[in-house]
Amino acid sequence: MIELKDFGKDYGTFTAVECLNLKIEAGEMFGFIGPNGAGKSTSIRYLATLLKATRGGGTVNGYSVANEPMKVRHSVGYMPDNFGVYDGMKVWEFLDFFAVAYGIPRTRRKAVITDVLELLDLTYKRNDFVNGLSRGMKQRLCLAKTLVHDPPVLILDEPASGLDPRARLEVKALLKELRKMGKTILISSHILTELADCCTSVGIIERGQLLMHGPIEDVYRRIRKNRILQIKVIDNFDAALSIIRSEPSCVDVDIEADRKMITCELQTDDSGVAALLNKLLANQVQVRSYAEKDPTLEDVFMMVTKGLVT
Repeated sequence: MIELKDFGKDYGTFTAVECLNLKIEAGEMFGFIGPNGAGKSTSIRYLATLLKATRGGGTVNGYSVANEPMKVRHSVGYMPDNFGVYDGMKVWEFLDFFAVAYGIPRTRRKAVITDVLELLDLTYKRNDFVNGLSRGMKQRLCLAKTLVHDPPVLILDEPASGLDPRARLEVKALLKELRKMGKTILISSHILTELADCCTSVGIIERGQLLMHGPIEDVYRRIRKNRILQIKVIDNFDAALSIIRSEPSCVDVDIEADRKMITCELQTDDSGVAALLNKLLANQVQVRSYAEKDPTLEDVFMMVTKGLVT
């Protein structure tokens, strides 16, 4: 659905993107992760046909970005990081403007606008002036205008930037709903927690180079060389700590004595994890909870950018 082949972009002597190869399948929500200036927006603006490649190229929905830009534009709903609205327009007029731009017939526009307003929970703001909306409502409106032509692909650059926590949660819920509707979504962010629980796959980019990408579970699995367990006990805390520290596979231990919590890192497999639990129980340690801690996107990003994982 979205593909970049050897894509690169230079601005004079500055290389914004080195050589990017990326493929996003239909129905995926792909999280483009990287710090500000990593090359995310440059890549996204190219896919949205807003700039030309220095080298390489790409396709969206089967259309060449370089050779079939109008077909790409009709396939894409693009939301830039620095969105804007037109003062003096009402909400419905703003959406009607973009519906006209996308060639939606007059006979269909009213129904399309009604549907989009309902989807984005903006129906009650239909006749409000856009310059009187809160930032969160403006963000919703800009997402609504990307949907008026019902594109199969959404390209969203920092869609939750500057929003309060509640508004960010609402945007994430909307993105999940759009994916259920069959949309393919490319979303960029430097705030990793925004992407952790809604993306099916991720790509980590830094200094114009894609360092790692793939399904999110595969990415987690590639960095999880050791197992991290969080163990809470009811009693016999010292005995539990002694048993864990004596494990040959144990490489690190962290304790929270007031919570009777032990976090340990083990170089072992599933059978070793199970054996440790059995050993604790056999030594009369009452285990309240015993869980494996999964890595976070922050863990992934730090390890990849430090060169600890390739």
